[in-house]
Amino acid sequence: MDHRKYRYSHIGIPTTKKLKNEEYLADYDVYHSGYQENEFNIEWMRYGSKCRLPDIVKKLPHVAFEVDDIYKAIKGREVIIEPNSPYEGVIVAFVLVKGAPIEFLQFIKKKKR
Repeated sequence: MDHRKYRYSHIGIPTTKKLKNEEYLADYDVYHSGYQENEFNIEWMRYGSKCRLPDIVKKLPHVAFEVDDIYKAIKGREVIIEPNSPYEGVIVAFVLVKGAPIEFLQFIKKKKR
């Protein structure tokens, strides 16, 4: 995939502190906040005790990029979180690049009727 097609989305930073305006993703036991509250799209991630995500994602910051085709973006890469949909209209996946977790997001456009 042409790296110029990666569009910066956000940076995710793990935290153990409860923050205001957290949203909870029950399927993942993850709290997140701050994404749209700052000009740099910094998202704070707090992981619950039942979170099954890989430790590297829970311990290291990650950078996230929006892509047009998530399957092309992860092809040939070390996938650490398979494509999944934490919210309606978005597919996410994580890969590991030289020891750093990278998130890809693909937003699904609704078809017009």
